[in-house]
Formats: sequence, structure tokens, C-alpha cells
Amino acid sequence: MPRPRKWRRVCRLPQNTLFGPLAGIDEGTIVMTVEEYETIRLIDLEGLNQEACAGRMHVARTTAQAMYRNARHKIADCLVNSRRLIIEGGDYLVCNARETTCGCPHCRRPLQSAEGETPTPTP
Repeated sequence: MPRPRKWRRVCRLPQNTLFGPLAGIDEGTIVMTVEEYETIRLIDLEGLNQEACAGRMHVARTTAQAMYRNARHKIADCLVNSRRLIIEGGDYLVCNARETTCGCPHCRRPLQSAEGETPTPTP
């Protein structure tokens, strides 16, 4: 019996889920999972290292590293080989108002400290 997959924490879903060549040449479709998209967002856009990315997503660093490597490979394949990219699926949970924030600057919920107090933001 295989081990059940762990839910990965995602701060927000992508605004667009379909990307592709404009020239009309379509050499196939690549599917990127939402959690692979999240690793690209956290590491390349937010500038986090793989360890901080893994902490936000509640996974091991090696898992975040593997997802990031797969996502980068898929993006390169789409760019070089004129393929369509679709972002969908995966094993993820989106942050919600009932939880403490993931620490992402896009979350509007405050991060709870260990004592239950809301820390003051630092510049």
C-alpha cells in the first residue's frame, strides 16, 4: 500500500492557468501542478531559498527542490519547444482565514506568535 501524499500549502492560485505560443504553432501541452507553480513563485519571484520555500509550503526541503526542478524543466520545455503550459491539479491546500498566515506578503492575515499575540510588522 503506497504512502499517502502530503498536502502542500499554497498561498494563492495563479490568475491565469493557460500559457502558450502566440504564433499558432503548438507542439503539445505540458501540465504543471499548482504546487510546482508555487515553488516558482516563491523562489524566483519572492526570492526565497529552497529551505524557506519548503517551510511556507509545509514540505521537506528535498521535496521543494524536486518540485522546483520539475517546474523549471517544464517552463524551459514550453519556451524552447513551443508547447502550451497548463497549470492544474496537484495535492495542495490554499491558505484560508481560519489558519495563521503562511508568511507570504500577499496574505492579509497576521502571523500568530507562540503566545497568541500579533507581532508588529518590520520594514
